[in-house]
Amino acid sequence: MLGRTGEELELLRRHIEMLKVTKENQPIGIIRLSEILGMPKHKVRYSLRLLEQEGLIVATSGGATVSDRYDTFMTDLPRFLDDVVDKVEAIRSGILG
Repeated sequence: MLGRTGEELELLRRHIEMLKVTKENQPIGIIRLSEILGMPKHKVRYSLRLLEQEGLIVATSGGATVSDRYDTFMTDLPRFLDDVVDKVEAIRSGILG
């Protein structure tokens, strides 16, 4: 259970990093994203697929671009992360308190 939580957080970090690099270099292909991020192509492909399903990435003939939902996602992200931190702190105080 704990390992899965860590894996999900790492996946979120990877997706956010990928979104930022895509925004800065759009349109961008899998090979270039892989080179910039230092990630294997299969991980880049998987993340792009998930980000496209979430409506954050658009696949174009020239490569991936961010969608019009990017700005809202990035604006909402700090609040989401604060909520996660609050939940972790509540769990911690319940265990250690």
